[in-house]
Amino acid sequence: MSSTFTRLRVQLVLALGAAEIRLRLRLPRLMWALTRRPAERESPFAELVRIESDPAYRALFFAGLDAALEDRLATRTAVVAEIETAAARLKALIRPGDHERAA
Repeated sequence: MSSTFTRLRVQLVLALGAAEIRLRLRLPRLMWALTRRPAERESPFAELVRIESDPAYRALFFAGLDAALEDRLATRTAVVAEIETAAARLKALIRPGDHERAA
């Protein structure tokens, strides 16, 4: 059963390949239009040029940049607060006599 199914799959793949070759030979423009190509790259400085030349885009870009910086600062502040809380807990765990004996 599986060998029949495998044979059928192989025949189908070969038939589709042959059909593709015939289409490429007979309808080259259509096949060129249907062929996937990588997207064209923008120049590396395209966004910088757009920021400098388009005031509306510049305002949106800087608003997004400010929001990202504020979010980063808030995250860092929260991390520092968590570290300070953990340090306070550790200090509370140490008894005054233990730390004099360790020195």
